[in-house]
Amino acid sequence: MLPGSSDQRVEVTKLQELVYELKIDQVMTRQVITVRPDTTMRQLKEILRLNRISGAPVMQDGTMVGIISIEDLIKALEAGDIDGRVAERMAKQPQTIYADETIMQAVNTFGRYGYGRLPVIDRDGNLVGILTQGDIARGLLRRLEIDYHEEEIHRYRASHIFEDIASDQTGLILRYKVQPKDFVHCGEAASRLKRALERLGAKPSVVRRIAVASYEAETNLAIHATKGGDLIAEVQPERIRIVAVDTGPGIDDVEKALQPGFSTAPDWIRELGFGAGMGLSNIKACSDEMRLESKPGVGTRLEIIICI
Repeated sequence: MLPGSSDQRVEVTKLQELVYELKIDQVMTRQVITVRPDTTMRQLKEILRLNRISGAPVMQDGTMVGIISIEDLIKALEAGDIDGRVAERMAKQPQTIYADETIMQAVNTFGRYGYGRLPVIDRDGNLVGILTQGDIARGLLRRLEIDYHEEEIHRYRASHIFEDIASDQTGLILRYKVQPKDFVHCGEAASRLKRALERLGAKPSVVRRIAVASYEAETNLAIHATKGGDLIAEVQPERIRIVAVDTGPGIDDVEKALQPGFSTAPDWIRELGFGAGMGLSNIKACSDEMRLESKPGVGTRLEIIICI
């Protein structure tokens, strides 16, 4: 969740922007230390010590069957069960996260369950990495450094595009299609809009606000629009207007939907890290103006205005 009151516009930091943009496979640890179910707690103690890790997935015949942590080791030591097997103390059916999901989804999952690490799997269920909160912090810092140098070397300005066109009113329309329940590609429209605005020379602080607001709007389309929807950005010299529109089921109570924490997303979507009910609040915090119109059975139209 973004800092500050939902009634006040906030300044979005570069770190907050990256949390929405980066994927888990960009920050996770790929070389995963694993153990077997028949590994003893004594052997586990040495594995954790030598590799300086605090937990490990448990693999059997190429399949992850659990996860064991240093907390489990401590409990075994307290019980005098140092020669017991990992299989007897591991957490079975561990919470996992997909490599193509965003860091924001990982942050939500860490916050919900309080875990210290999450096994990362691909869409076929194969273990491809491990993610800790430390991995997220290091990955964000690396990306900050890379982005800084790329901006210094490659940044070019096209902001005079509006000044060079002779007309009474000049604008640029960018339209992106959002597919329903497509959480693999969710966030791509917001990322493409962000890159377009960067190339137009928009101020970084403005781009960050737009990136967060458009990501939240795109996510709402993916979750709630049964037929998908459109994310449309109208870029003008003084402001950017973003419209998210769909012909989905609509909203029964708009005022209630605007309350922080209110969500109609089903449990399976919440398990994916979406639908926490803070999307509209985050959009409002990033916007200079926000209007939400909806009619049950007809559709929803969300308009966001951000002044340049």
